[in-house]
Amino acid sequence: MPNTQTSVPLYAQGEVLTAANLNLTNSGIPVFATTVTRDAAFGGANEKVLAEGQFAYIEATNTTQYYDGAAWQSVGVSPGLVLISTTTIGTTVSSVTVTGAFSSTYDNYKIIVSGGTASTFESLLLILGATVTGYYAGITGCLYSSGAADVGSRNNAASWIVGNFNTNGIGANFDLLAPNLAKNTFIGGFRAGNSTTNQGGIHSGFLNNTTQYTDFTLSTGSGTLTGGTIKLYGYANS
Repeated sequence: MPNTQTSVPLYAQGEVLTAANLNLTNSGIPVFATTVTRDAAFGGANEKVLAEGQFAYIEATNTTQYYDGAAWQSVGVSPGLVLISTTTIGTTVSSVTVTGAFSSTYDNYKIIVSGGTASTFESLLLILGATVTGYYAGITGCLYSSGAADVGSRNNAASWIVGNFNTNGIGANFDLLAPNLAKNTFIGGFRAGNSTTNQGGIHSGFLNNTTQYTDFTLSTGSGTLTGGTIKLYGYANS
């Protein structure tokens, strides 16, 4: 008899258990065909609520996993890059703020913005906390469809340029170093193309203060964004 199950049941006090009920627990750790069936097995009617310390075995990848209270992790593996949160961009918005993003758990972070669409061709801007003037510095290199390259710099600016967007999508991929430490915050990454001529580029910079930030905001220079996701990852300290 296979061990695969599609539900992790919650039994009521005084309930008479059948052989089928007990067979669900015979394997010890619940077994699921995929992560999709694993996720669907918790929180429904007469199902356990997913909580920290839950284990699961996934047949598709032959891995044992545990839930750490925020995400599933593989047993015996300490991931170097941990998904902290996924934020969905709304409809026709000019900015998105992610609160509680940075903490003492991680020193360094990766942010990836993708999918969705926009009303025009423009640059995606980043600020940390409420700091909007006078401290952002950076340098950007762009490659154009003609084969020409261009390098520009921004000093004492109100934000960083971290990505681009157009009517076909939104793109940004960058690292932030030490945003929650009492030190300068450094940034580095690459930008997707924002028009038919600008095919993308790279950028780096720093924020010239020692504020310990917890939040960040992505915004548009002009136009609006619709859909897409902002994925925030933390680099493990050890």
